[in-house]
Amino acid sequence: MVRHRPAGEEATALDSILFSLLAQEQGGQGAPGAAGCQGMMSMLFPILLMFVIIFFLIIRPQQKQQRQHQEMLKALKKGDKVITASGIFGTIANLNDNVVTLEVAKNVHLRVLRAQVAGLQSGALEKAGEEAAAEGK
Repeated sequence: MVRHRPAGEEATALDSILFSLLAQEQGGQGAPGAAGCQGMMSMLFPILLMFVIIFFLIIRPQQKQQRQHQEMLKALKKGDKVITASGIFGTIANLNDNVVTLEVAKNVHLRVLRAQVAGLQSGALEKAGEEAAAEGK
C-alpha cells in the first residue's frame, strides 16, 4: 500500500528509514538468507556490547562489595567498634549467628541484626561518633 502525500509535505525520518529498508530488501536478491543473518547480527552486537559494559561497570563491582561485606561480617569479634546501617556507633558486647549486641553508651545495649552492621569504625568515623556523643551530653 503506497501512501501519497499532498504537495508540499516533506518526507519524515520514518519515511526515509522505511525507504532505505525497502531498498535493501529489493537489492539483496542474490542470497536472502545470508543478508538477513548478517543484518540480525549487526543489530545484536551493540546489545551484547552494552550488556558486557553494564556487567563490568555495575554488576561486578557490586558483587565484589557484597563479598567484602560478608567477609567483614564473618570476621566480627567482641570489642570491635562498628557503625550500623542506620548510623549508630557502638562497640560489640556480644554476638550470635544473626544478632549483635552493641554497647552504645555505658550500660546501654542494643540488639541489631548482624547484616545491619555497615562496617568497622575508621579514625574519621570514630571521631565523628565521639563528637556526636559529646554533643548529646
